[in-house]
Amino acid sequence: MLKIVVVGGGAGGLELATKLGRKLGRKNKAEITLVDRDRTHLWKPLLHEVAAGSMDSGIDALSYRSHAAHCGFSYQKGEMSGLDRENKTIHLAPIHEEGKELVPERTISYDILVMAIGSVSNDFGTKGVKDHCIFLDNPARAQLFHQRLLNRFLQFSSQAVDPEHPSSDEKVRIAIVGGGATGVELSAELHNAAEQLKAYGVPNVSNECLAVTLVEAGPRILPALPERISGAAHNELSKMGVDVRTATMVTEASEEGLTTKDGELIRADLMVWAAGIKCPDFMKELGGLETNRINQLVVRKTLQTTSDDAIYAIGDCASCPIDDSGKTVPPRAQSAHQMASCVYENILAGIKGKQPKEYVYKDYGSLVSLSNYSTVGSLMGNLMRGSMKVEGRIARVMYISLYRMHQIALFGYLKTGLIMLVGRLNQVLRPKLKLH
Repeated sequence: MLKIVVVGGGAGGLELATKLGRKLGRKNKAEITLVDRDRTHLWKPLLHEVAAGSMDSGIDALSYRSHAAHCGFSYQKGEMSGLDRENKTIHLAPIHEEGKELVPERTISYDILVMAIGSVSNDFGTKGVKDHCIFLDNPARAQLFHQRLLNRFLQFSSQAVDPEHPSSDEKVRIAIVGGGATGVELSAELHNAAEQLKAYGVPNVSNECLAVTLVEAGPRILPALPERISGAAHNELSKMGVDVRTATMVTEASEEGLTTKDGELIRADLMVWAAGIKCPDFMKELGGLETNRINQLVVRKTLQTTSDDAIYAIGDCASCPIDDSGKTVPPRAQSAHQMASCVYENILAGIKGKQPKEYVYKDYGSLVSLSNYSTVGSLMGNLMRGSMKVEGRIARVMYISLYRMHQIALFGYLKTGLIMLVGRLNQVLRPKLKLH
């Protein structure tokens, strides 16, 4: 039986495993295996909401094992550590807990391998970042930030300060490095969190006690979006009270805060690094496959690696050319979704003895949520001359619809509708902010 292994249960990997399981796994035409180091899946663009407490990952996360059982594929918990292309096997590192080995090193054989391992934060070798900053790479790191945020607010609430006019030294100071979507959205969510804590009666807490600094090395935030949309987001953040610093390079992180290239110290109690991405270091020389400077697997337009037709790569870990200009597909959730669909079709075509088709990136635009305050973005980036700016309620509906499309790909329309209904009920029954 044909063995298909998908490594990485992110947006693209899980959608692909789900579609293959329903099409081939249920009919015993292929053995589909999904490998991921975590037990649950959460849509990565929502991690900033987990960090701020707007989303409870315990409720919204999806169990890989239960989903696999319903969709005709199998799930293996583990972290990939090596690849043997000659014998067509992947190696999974041992699983340890509290210093004890729970599961030894394992190998899984494949006929077709799909790498969908995603990306991690890139600190560019900046001194002190690994020791003092939190990377929002996965739900566990987002939950760690949330816990530290609640602890800092608890500490602040016990101080004898004027909640409406605290001094700069008395505020809860948070610095975020990186003016992309994650940094911008987290900045807005933090101010929403402060308002919710005040509404739930946390002593001395108000929006005025929060000092958020957003640091971007480039000339503007949201560099991937048109300048007018970047400017609109900048204005919205400034209205909230976020100190947006553009053209500011961070050279060091310490317990006190961030040091800039100009020698200025941006004091902070909590620091988040969201300035760039790369693939895990073990990808550098994985099975002799071609990689680029940030460890992405270089693929042809069919999404097959340049060295091995039996290995595909999708999502953030794939370096796929858009055209002959040298530009590559940007690391976005919509890219992973499109790539998963293309590889699904190519695998089915290969089973039938047909040639794989080339992936064509379609830019449907980008939307950035500023929590309950606003949403801005552009739609249909390459379908029109320029892009159409959207903001406010319409943009918010469209932003949410991107997540709904991901849920529909996993659950179908009926179950997604029920999930939406439960979500509405939880808005009435549960706190608007995770307080634990």
